[in-house]
Amino acid sequence: MIYFDNSATTKPYKEVLDSFLKVSAGYFGNPSSLHGIGGQAEKLLGQARSQVARLMGVKAAEVIFTSGGTEGNNLALKGAALANRGRGKHIITTQIEHDSVANAARQLEELGFEVTYLPVNKEGFIDTAAVNAAIRDDTILVSVIHTNNEVGTIQPVGEIGQMLKDFPKVLFHVDYVQGAGKLPLDIYGSNIDLCTISGHKFHGLKGTGALFVRDGVKLLPLLSGGGQEGERRNGTENVAGMVAMAKALRMSSERWERNMGLINEIMGTIKSGLAEMPEIIIHTPAENSAPHILNFSVKGFKAEVFIHALEEKGIYVSTTSACSSRKSRPSKTLLAMGVPDGVAESAIRISLSEENTLAEAKAAAGAIRETVKQLGEVMK
Repeated sequence: MIYFDNSATTKPYKEVLDSFLKVSAGYFGNPSSLHGIGGQAEKLLGQARSQVARLMGVKAAEVIFTSGGTEGNNLALKGAALANRGRGKHIITTQIEHDSVANAARQLEELGFEVTYLPVNKEGFIDTAAVNAAIRDDTILVSVIHTNNEVGTIQPVGEIGQMLKDFPKVLFHVDYVQGAGKLPLDIYGSNIDLCTISGHKFHGLKGTGALFVRDGVKLLPLLSGGGQEGERRNGTENVAGMVAMAKALRMSSERWERNMGLINEIMGTIKSGLAEMPEIIIHTPAENSAPHILNFSVKGFKAEVFIHALEEKGIYVSTTSACSSRKSRPSKTLLAMGVPDGVAESAIRISLSEENTLAEAKAAAGAIRETVKQLGEVMK
């Protein structure tokens, strides 16, 4: 099996699973309980928070544990918007955000907020000047994805954050789900107020995540409850999951740094193989894109047909984001980039992890070439 769908989810490290089982069995107490068993769980939770904070380059008190990227993004947008609506009701985001941001923004519109959705150029990048131009007196929040989950564009969040220093009342949220554990991000240096990560994107477990909330930023909690996570994310904490996530983030960060040269070589091999095929259109830009994501279309074929044909050869890829792959519509990201509907409907995403190999890349390139030929003959 060749698994090239790591942007949808990654395989948990064995060490991560071992940590989860150990904590679940031996430290199962509720961290809010006053007795010793609860105290042990609370201590482990605090250690996990400190480790995640250190890896993100922030303070432990600024890390809120969540159930993943969707909750983190919803808490960031809705929590910040509702807590700060007395100052204004205007939000700025982009046309290529993950659905957990885009749909949260639409819900806020139903509550009376006004949202500006900034366009991107043909390579999928927003213009920092356009963000600046969109800011109004009643703007309270800007939300921009760091690494696009479909085409891999890395947005200029550092430049945007520096520009937003001129607007101290405007909060800055960054969806860092696809970048965490792989690509560096200076949260303080980029003037970021809210930042989302998700454990299962870097070999942790599903149902784990974190949201950085800068000191002093007000959030209205989405869930009412017992006051956990500084009263910003109520509900009994998933101690074992967060310990496992902290380990996954550390291991993933170390392995990506160590293996970046090989990862670039693997992606280069795939790109070279695709470039030889006239039926292939590559959508991921050559510059300022993530080293692990490649989006391309196969002219004349529906993406779903092509994916299942590759699956028969033991190769697993995807169409758009996993959250949208079952919806029968082309990628909104590609459409925003100006890709025609017919071409967007043929889009395939390959996404790597540091556990993939050069041999897998060569095999996949050959299989894609063979599949194009086979499907072409069937359609004659």
